[in-house]
Amino acid sequence: MRHFLDFEKPVAELEAKIEELRRMTDPGELNIAQEVSQLSDKAERQLRNLYGKLTPWQKTQVARHPERPKAKDMIAGLITEFTPLAGDRAFAEDAAIIAGPGRFQGEPVMVIAIEKGSDLDSRLKHNFGSPRPEGYRKARRMIELAGRFGLPILSFVDTSGAYPGIDAEARGQAEAIARGIDACLAAPVPFIATIIGEGGSGGAIAIAAADVVLMYEHAIYSVISPEGCAAILWEDRAMAPQAAEAMKVTAQDLKRLGIIDRIVPEPLGGAHRAPDAAVAQLGEAIATALAPLKTMAPEALRAKRREKFLAMGQSAVV
Repeated sequence: MRHFLDFEKPVAELEAKIEELRRMTDPGELNIAQEVSQLSDKAERQLRNLYGKLTPWQKTQVARHPERPKAKDMIAGLITEFTPLAGDRAFAEDAAIIAGPGRFQGEPVMVIAIEKGSDLDSRLKHNFGSPRPEGYRKARRMIELAGRFGLPILSFVDTSGAYPGIDAEARGQAEAIARGIDACLAAPVPFIATIIGEGGSGGAIAIAAADVVLMYEHAIYSVISPEGCAAILWEDRAMAPQAAEAMKVTAQDLKRLGIIDRIVPEPLGGAHRAPDAAVAQLGEAIATALAPLKTMAPEALRAKRREKFLAMGQSAVV
């Protein structure tokens, strides 16, 4: 059964009516096919109207949709011969980050992805997509390995942020994230990052300081979650919708600000309605972004990447 968000209630009612008509035992007698067709057209118009004017908070809800394709879906749909590698060679394995070599459209690549999980068991296994320090150290190890063997890097980001527990802080969470960002900037190979759901805080940018940053149409990317921002500024998490508006978390805002490079369209109603189509669309975007980078020398890649991130936030002197 499809999960509907609160603002999708009008569509949910129409689709429930369509399903009810389809289950009728003798549809031909009541000319139900025509009615189903009319209701389907109406539902599509309603969905198009809703998704054509989503607020930042509504986009946040879509980005967190439980049926939205996760990192594992991206790997399954885009990467062949994927071989996950484990451990940071210092402390432990962290299941929130999945990483290893594979092939994208037949070419060898290194994949680094943050996995949230799709049901309770997998969410617990992957710590709800919140990596610990060893996860970021594993990611850094993969970036360095990719540089050694000349493998382009593809990263898939979907996290509300790094794990904030005391044990993570004790093992150097901030240092692990900082070194991860440094490794991204120093990578001598093409690097494409995609925000597929949530891109939260330094926990996201640790594997997203890339040559090209792609972002799904209804994903979000921010320094903190809207709820966290609301708790700090207003001491009231209920102000999250206002925080989302002020923070400019949407792909459209971030493209305009120059934080991301390209918006990847989603199927009507969000990636969760047609996951296979959404994954295929992302594959095309990655291939397009990767092609010109393959011809660049390592030093040119590094220099251009660093210039890109240093330029963010600069303002003209009046």
